Amino acid sequence: MNDKLNQYRSILIAKAKKCRDLAFAKVKQWSHEVAAFLSSTFFLKHFAAMVGSVLLLGLLTFYFLTCYTRLGESVQVPDFTGMQLVEVQDLARARHFELAIIDSVFIVGKDPGIVLEQNPSPLSRVKEGRTIYLTITKSEPDLVQLPSLVGAYDYNQYARKLKRLYLKPRVKERVFDPKQASNTILYLYYEGKKITEQDLRNGVKVPMGSVIEAVITERGANTVEIPNVVCMTFEEAAFTLTSANLILGRIEEDQTVFDRLSAYVVRQEPAPSPGARIKMGERVNIWLSQQQPAHCPSEESSTNSPY
Repeated sequence: MNDKLNQYRSILIAKAKKCRDLAFAKVKQWSHEVAAFLSSTFFLKHFAAMVGSVLLLGLLTFYFLTCYTRLGESVQVPDFTGMQLVEVQDLARARHFELAIIDSVFIVGKDPGIVLEQNPSPLSRVKEGRTIYLTITKSEPDLVQLPSLVGAYDYNQYARKLKRLYLKPRVKERVFDPKQASNTILYLYYEGKKITEQDLRNGVKVPMGSVIEAVITERGANTVEIPNVVCMTFEEAAFTLTSANLILGRIEEDQTVFDRLSAYVVRQEPAPSPGARIKMGERVNIWLSQQQPAHCPSEESSTNSPY
């Protein structure tokens, strides 16, 4: 039994050695064939051609990209800010830049078509043909809504609000009103049209840069009614103006005057009118003549004058 097992084992070992020898022989033969192929003229010629083709293709690609993108080359972006769009277009065309307007803004006092901002920034370096994005001024102003007077009846306070909206506040008229604080807004005007508080509640829109006029109050404590000193003597006029807390300003005399104190006032500036008032401390200019104007009352009537 043991002899048969040993015999069978020997047969298996012999077959395994034979298979191993055959495999080694095959590998050795294949190795020789591969080495012979790699060292053959046919392979070397075609391998060299393939490597050359790859290198040539790489060089051509690099050259093409260099020419197309101007690799390593750049130009300086001019400073377009503050220039008119027509000038910018000519300059950009000469430098081979493209232009694109991305925004337009209305600015009071600036002509339309002026470049305000640009991207890329001025003096930066970019490739030729780059698009420059611009923000310019426009001709048509934006409409802004007038703020409400609620909580801002004081003219100075309301004027600051208007200025923040790029509007121009202006005093149209001062109305004497002892019951309200000075500078209280009574009405607004735009292009001669009256704007009431109810109009503001409903919403009033005006173009930026518009002039908004206001009628405001003033208190009598700081103003006085303009006295009429025409037909008075210089002495009487000086006393009347001083009593009203006004200052006697420029004095003009014609050729007839030889005694200033007894000379008559024939004209004054500012001229009096019903309800007209003037700030205390303001100057009143007068013109004198030795002869009393013809339209003045007689001396008998003047003695009954309140002045």
